[in-house]
Amino acid sequence: MKKSKNFIVFLFAIFISSTALYTCKEAVKKETILATNTHKQNKKPAQPLSQQFKDYWYAGTAEISSYELNQARYGENREGTAVLIYVTEDFLPEIQVKANNQNTTNIPILKLNATKNFNTGIYPYSIMQSTFYPVANNQHALKVSSSMQEWCGQMYAQLNNKEKFNIASHSYFEGEADENFKLDKTTLENELWIQLRINPKSLPTGNLKIIPSLEFLKMKHKEIKPYNANAILTDSTYTLAYKNLDRTLTIDYNPEFPYEILSWKETFKSGSKIMETTATKLKTITSAYWQKNSNTDEVLRDTLQLK
Repeated sequence: MKKSKNFIVFLFAIFISSTALYTCKEAVKKETILATNTHKQNKKPAQPLSQQFKDYWYAGTAEISSYELNQARYGENREGTAVLIYVTEDFLPEIQVKANNQNTTNIPILKLNATKNFNTGIYPYSIMQSTFYPVANNQHALKVSSSMQEWCGQMYAQLNNKEKFNIASHSYFEGEADENFKLDKTTLENELWIQLRINPKSLPTGNLKIIPSLEFLKMKHKEIKPYNANAILTDSTYTLAYKNLDRTLTIDYNPEFPYEILSWKETFKSGSKIMETTATKLKTITSAYWQKNSNTDEVLRDTLQLK
């Protein structure tokens, strides 16, 4: 009889544990569905992709454009090169990285890898920004990262689009070493370079709150946060003027599809001087560059006029 009672108690304990586990799983599942549905409800309707867009951006290649760079740094201008690499990818929405396999839950994005290389005296600068923006053109960039390497050290910042913008920032400078914080969602300067390529007419205009490019904020040691800006769009230029930062960015683009970026100019205050960075397009090619990694493929750098 005693063994029978113990067995009944054992079965009852298993039942209670199983019920609790099931309830917990169901609660998490419902919370996930609710969060997903809420996220979907906050999106604007997806903008339809034209056949012209599909033919160009889904041809299995990337668009690579090289630029002659004149970069203002430390009160002087430096000669260098900039490269904009645009390519479509499938993106995993939860862990926010490129998807290796196709899945209906993936988010189609247009990615921009923007690089700059220039020297300041004896030592070189290498800058790269990566922005992942949905081709649906109905929400903010899903992820932005920026890194800078030079002989004094390196800096890195990353923004992830979650319930809010989750930001991690690291630097070798005192007071900027390791930061993790959240910001309310607003326009990102980094995403506008891709939004322009999808549909220039969709670019925001007027007085806005914009988080400037992570590159600029880290180079100028400014706080990562939204700043007041006035955005003006014409048939071939897009200008952002940040009054509180004494900074203006103007992007010149071709008004015809695929709206390639022809040049850009950035002016900002450095001490008592107004400095100007410019970039002018040299060459554009389309290539599956990730397959062009042999020594014989270096000829493509000559085509792009990259040293």
